[in-house]
Amino acid sequence: MSKPTNAANAPIDLARYAREFPSLQFLAPEPGILELVMSNKGRLNAATEAMHRDLALVWRTVDMDDAVRVVVVRGEGSNFSSGGDFDMIHRMIEDEATLIRVWKEASDLVYNLINCSKPVVSAIRGSAVGAGLAIALLADVSVAADNARILDGHTRLGVAAGDHAVIIWPLLCGLAKARYHLLTNKSLSGAEAERIGLVAVAVPDAQVLDTAFETARALAASSATAIRWTKHALNNWLRMAGPSFDTSLALEFLGFKLSDVREGLAAAREKRRPAFDRPAPDGQAVDKDKSE
Repeated sequence: MSKPTNAANAPIDLARYAREFPSLQFLAPEPGILELVMSNKGRLNAATEAMHRDLALVWRTVDMDDAVRVVVVRGEGSNFSSGGDFDMIHRMIEDEATLIRVWKEASDLVYNLINCSKPVVSAIRGSAVGAGLAIALLADVSVAADNARILDGHTRLGVAAGDHAVIIWPLLCGLAKARYHLLTNKSLSGAEAERIGLVAVAVPDAQVLDTAFETARALAASSATAIRWTKHALNNWLRMAGPSFDTSLALEFLGFKLSDVREGLAAAREKRRPAFDRPAPDGQAVDKDKSE
């Protein structure tokens, strides 16, 4: 953990964050609050290779930055993030070095966020899928629009649900609901996610950012050590689930060397149902979402 500081109003060095994590955008709207923005215009803020790397590493810097008391993370515009960029997924399939690097980043993204001493508030609007969803749900307080669309998306792509799902979904919403949504690839609204405990709060879309910042202000105004040490203790539940997460991530990345993911990526690009998504025995299509 970073050493607490008495300089509660010390300015956040935004130039440093922009220099070290150029794929992300950073604002400091109020003392002690760092606003992290994922932006990929025209692609629903999908995570490029550069963004995936930066999202994995930025939490270490936040952890050591005495000027930051709390982080608010959101997507640019009306969507949070649509997950991994198709070009990145294609390179993972075709290039072993890329696959190995992204596997390590995916692990670091989860563990670095869990181990970051500063509280994180996510403001979830529109689509939250895949790697972006990992940030949204691993945040200490998740504020979702009641009409947000939350979807893990891995099995639809043809790989096991890795990223974050196994480490946190069963703790948040129970094993039965986790199995249902991760195995069937059925999406949830923000309102439904709140009902089952997957997110902390669901509010009308227009109120998401205000609610997130109200929460951030309350956290920033509290005892830094009390907040950070409570987070650390609570996250021991996630650390205990680490071996299950490591297994899920290994199985996900094994899937990138099999044929189903090639068909899954092609289907996602063409906005059609993948060939491995066969009709149910009665001839009716399985009730799954039609797009990522």
